Parts: sequence; structure tokens; C-alpha cells
Amino acid sequence: MRSLLAPLLLATLVGLVDPVETVAAGGPDRPNVLFIIFDDWGWNHAGAYGCSWVKTPNFDRVAREGILFKNAFTSNPKCSPCRASILTGRNSWQLEEAACHYGIFPRKFAVYPELLEAAGYTVGLTGKGWGPGDHQSTGFKRNPAGPLFDEHTTQPPASGIARTDYAKNFESFLGKRPAGQPFSFWMGFKEPHRGYERHSGTRLGKRPEDVKVPAYLPDLDVVRDDLLDYAVEVEYADAQIGKALQALENAGELERTLIIVTSDHGMPFPRVKGQIFEDGFHLPLAIRWGATIKPGRVVEDFVNVRDFAPTFLELAGLPPHPQITGKSLVNVLRSQASGWVDRDRNVMLAGKERHDLGRPYDWGYPARAIRTPEFLYVHNYFPDRWPAGNPETDFGNCDPSPTKELLKAIGGEFYEISFGKRPADALYRLTDDPECVRNLASDPAYTTVMATLRDQMVSMLRQEQDPRALGNGAIFESYKYVGPRAKGYDAWLKAHNPAPATVPVGDDDAPAKKTAKRKNQADAP
Repeated sequence: MRSLLAPLLLATLVGLVDPVETVAAGGPDRPNVLFIIFDDWGWNHAGAYGCSWVKTPNFDRVAREGILFKNAFTSNPKCSPCRASILTGRNSWQLEEAACHYGIFPRKFAVYPELLEAAGYTVGLTGKGWGPGDHQSTGFKRNPAGPLFDEHTTQPPASGIARTDYAKNFESFLGKRPAGQPFSFWMGFKEPHRGYERHSGTRLGKRPEDVKVPAYLPDLDVVRDDLLDYAVEVEYADAQIGKALQALENAGELERTLIIVTSDHGMPFPRVKGQIFEDGFHLPLAIRWGATIKPGRVVEDFVNVRDFAPTFLELAGLPPHPQITGKSLVNVLRSQASGWVDRDRNVMLAGKERHDLGRPYDWGYPARAIRTPEFLYVHNYFPDRWPAGNPETDFGNCDPSPTKELLKAIGGEFYEISFGKRPADALYRLTDDPECVRNLASDPAYTTVMATLRDQMVSMLRQEQDPRALGNGAIFESYKYVGPRAKGYDAWLKAHNPAPATVPVGDDDAPAKKTAKRKNQADAP
């Protein structure tokens, strides 16, 4: 009886509410979980992926001693929607208000740290958990990622880097946890989120000539210098991984801990963060788990961030939670194979909703996409909107940066592909255009490919009950905004009282339903 009372008491103390239920703890071999997430780190900026100008020896170690995943993705390349997907095991369009940046996190959705805590795990968080947005008003008594351990600070090498001492806070957590109890800890770096100390890269000895500039940005000194400042923050966070590994080793827990290192989306540069291109939603991912994982494996399987929660729960001996739509990675982790392990993992969906601008009709536009090994197809629901915010509001969904100011100053092709309006459909052949600079949607040779991908995407989205695919996409724009401009946004909502349109699937020909569909601006592609 004692084994059941301990987690019940713990759950009561932290104030867990529905939909979390206290369950019996599993067996003695349940691994610890150390989940490490960067903020705005691009997937290909690690030594393990062949990058030479960003040094990531500790991420590379995790990959070398475990698995390097070549095809990891987020369903939404913005901070809070991606983190909500991680916590709940659901795609962002399945999360109601939490699909929107600077939105509300509905309490109805169970989060894996609470489920593990109710099963006897000690949980904790340092740095950035879920956010930005509002979780308090819905009933969360703490950040959904766990109770905060942020008492230790440090002096970083550049002024743009947060003073949070992530590794020291993790070490403190380890010292305070009950003896013999498994733990789940979320280490959320605030790096390499902007802003950066200008020229910190060159000040710290990095060389502009070493940088590889992506094809969608101009190869100019300003961009190279900006990328070096970004690299400084990636490398600082990577050093924290090494310190965390040492803390685990000192505590005798390294080999018993499942270690996941990833990011929430791509780098904070024009045409990447918050945008549905390959570099926006493709993530770095390495997983280490002692002797359980054959070291040095490189896996091609498509993995989504919503797959983490069911993985953690399965390893903790818990049954699948009914709300979770992700797929556990345990079979992939335990396999000895490299390459394609589970060949059913060969397609991925992505999308986005409201940006964080808070100005009605200045949110960019919603989009959905399907990614296969060869192609990326993207449907933009409102091609008349600006993808990174409106020019008169300074393209507010693109973070301020020297690169952004350069593009605005020089105009031309690079300005247009970052800030200009985009067509309703885009198709990229990733095998020869990984940076998505050649849209093949109007090429007759790819008409059948695009139609097939569009149909597959819509079918999958309907199975997942995505309001966009079900003709009710306007509901996303009626959700409350809680960001810096919330007062003006609330006033607009009160004056306009927008009502979401509903269109039953498969019956759009009826005149009344056609009217509703026009009001909703043709949600289904």
C-alpha cells in the first residue's frame, strides 16, 4: 500500500487536477529523463550534422554515444505551440488555444511531467519551459514543464546570453530529489534566442570566412557576422550539456538516464523562425540511454516532438494516455539498426496559426504542410496576407536583427523571399533544393505530385480533427491573445465579434454551406 500512497501524496501536494490521474509506480528499471531543449537552434548547426563553424562537442557526444536522428520535426515552428506539443504529445492544431503563439494553455490537456510525477517521478525545470503565453488562468499552478529550479546564476561570456546557470540548477535538483526516486528534468536553454551582443562572435575569436550562409540569405559581411553571434550562443548552451552530463556522472545516474537534446524550431533569422520551410521546422535531435542504445547509430525515421511524451510514459511503465496522438519511440531506441528502423515513419505534417503580433489581420497567415523524404508541399490559406507580418508594422513576426535590417535596406530577391507575399501553394523537391528556394508548384511536370500530396495532407489533417481541414479554421483567430498588445486586440474582438464558420466535411456544395465557406475564406485547400 505504501508504494501507492507516496505518489498520491505527491500529486496532492503539487495540486494536480483533471485530466491527470495518479497511477501506481512501475518497475525498478524505469529510466530517469533529462530533456534538453534549445530555443531557436537550427537543425544543421551541429558538428554531428557536418557543420564546421558551430562547435557542438557535447551534442556530438550524445549523438556519438547514442542515436543521431536525421529527420526530427516540430509540427509548429514557434516557441509555445511547439512546447505544448512536446508536453501533451499532440500536434499543435489539436491543442485549441495552445496552437497560437501568446495564447492560453487549456488545462484540459494532460502534460507528461505531471503524469510522471503522479507515477512517482521527481520533476523539475530550469530556464525556459512552456511559453510565452498564459497557463495560470486555466488552472496550472506552475509552468506545465514542471516546478522551477532557477536559483543559481552565472556571468556568461556575452551580454545577450541569459544569466541562468542551467547546469548548476540541475545539479541542485539532483541533490534535493528523494533518494532512489526516478526523475524527469526539463533543461530549457534561452539560447540562441535573440537578442545577441553585436559582434560577440568576432570578439570571441570566430572567423566570418568560416560561416556557411544559406541560399535564402545574401552572402554579405553583416549576415556572416550575425551568424557568428548566433553561433556563440549555440556553443554556450552546448557547454551546459557537458556540465549536465558531468553532474549525472557525479551522481552515478548517467547510464540510467534517457537524455534527449533538441530544439523548438529553426534559427531566429528571416525566412526561418515561424515559417513553413525546411529550416523552420526541421530540428536537431540526439538521444542517449546508456547501454540500452547501441552507440553511433544514425536513424532516418521521421520523428515529431509529439512522440517524446508517449516515449517517456512507456518507459515509465504507464499505459498510453488517451489524449496523446504521438507515437512512442521505444521500438526505435531499443533497435540495433541504423537507417530506416520503422518504415511507417516516412511522412510528417507541419503548420502554424496566429503569430505573436496581436494586431488583427497582421498575424502572417496560417499554413499546413506535408513532408516526405523527397518533397515538401505547403498550402497557405491566406496568400493575400504578409507571411512575416505587415510592412507598416515592420514585419513583426521576424525577430529584430542586423540581417533583417540589411534585407529591408537592399530590397530585391532576398527581401521578397523573406517578407513578400507567397502563393497559395508551394512545392519543393528537397533532394536537390533542401533550402526551399525553387517553388515547383506551377511546373506542369509536378502537377500530379502536388495533387497527390495535397490529398494526402488533407486526409491526414481530417483524421486528426484539424479545424482548418474541417472548414472551421476561423476558430483559431477567435482565440484569446495574451501578448504585449492584448488590450488593443481585445478591443478589436469586442467591436467585431468574429464568429467561427463551420463547414461539414464532404458537403460543401449546399448553398448555405458555400456561404459559410466563403466567410471562412476556404479553409480546406
